[in-house]
Amino acid sequence: MIFITAKFQVLPEHAEAWPEISREFTEATRAEDGCLWFEWSRSLDDPEEYVLTEAFRDGDAGGAHVNSDHFRKAQQSLPPYLVATPKIVSTEIDQDGWNELGELRVER
Repeated sequence: MIFITAKFQVLPEHAEAWPEISREFTEATRAEDGCLWFEWSRSLDDPEEYVLTEAFRDGDAGGAHVNSDHFRKAQQSLPPYLVATPKIVSTEIDQDGWNELGELRVER
């Protein structure tokens, strides 16, 4: 699985609208065959920072993503709303989904 986390610093005047600004790209990516998840969160410390956690089945699925029409469109449409180039951590891991965090096991 390709696992990616990226931080997007959104211009203050667009921070509230970011979910709508990125909606088309988000929905198109989630519909990709090899996309396992594509989820946005908003920082608790900085309301202008959004964190994207995404995963793709394998390198081929990741390649299909970055070569898709909606990705190319996002490369043009999203940067005007950002303060700076997003920061990213991207790695391949031998896993195909979320594991339990055993140290915080919940027994009900």
